Parts: sequence; structure tokens; C-alpha cells
Amino acid sequence: MDFNINEVVTNMANAIKPSVSDNWNSVKDDVSSFLTDRKGRLELLAKMRINGRIDDQFFKETLGDEKDLVASELHTLALISKVMAQNAANAAIQVLESAIKVALKV
Repeated sequence: MDFNINEVVTNMANAIKPSVSDNWNSVKDDVSSFLTDRKGRLELLAKMRINGRIDDQFFKETLGDEKDLVASELHTLALISKVMAQNAANAAIQVLESAIKVALKV
């Protein structure tokens, strides 16, 4: 299993950056803080999926919940539009999902 949560969280933050474009400097500390706070939960979710303790359907449903949380957090910053928040959340969760898929193939 090749899965590094610290690298994934960093990549998630980097994936958010283009979606919030000009507002990145205003939201980057909050984004980093939010993702750091969620790191334990994301790592648990990833490891459970990688180790086969949860199936793909439950994993995707839970990822949807995580995406909604990321979008809500970004939207509450009131500096970016709802569409920008959703795009940023999609990008961040896609990074997590891709890292897990890579780890599953190992």
C-alpha cells in the first residue's frame, strides 16, 4: 500500500487553488486548516477502502459527504461563489480518490 496522507492533503490543497483563482491568498490558510483537521478522517476512510474493509459503493457515498463538507467550508468563507466552491471541492476529492485508486493497484 503506497498511500501518504500528508502528500494527499497537500495535493488536495493544490487542487483547490486553481478553482478559487484570485481568492487563493484569502482562503489558503483556512483551506489548509480545514484539510488538516479532516486529515485523520480522510486517512481512516482511505485505509479502510484500501484494505477492503469498506466496499466501493460505501466509499463513494462517504466521499460525496466529504465533498459536500469541503464545498460548504469553502462557501462559508464568503469570498468565493458556490460554483467555485463546488469546483474546488470536486478537485480536492478527486485527488484523494485518485491516490486511493493508485494504492489499490499496488
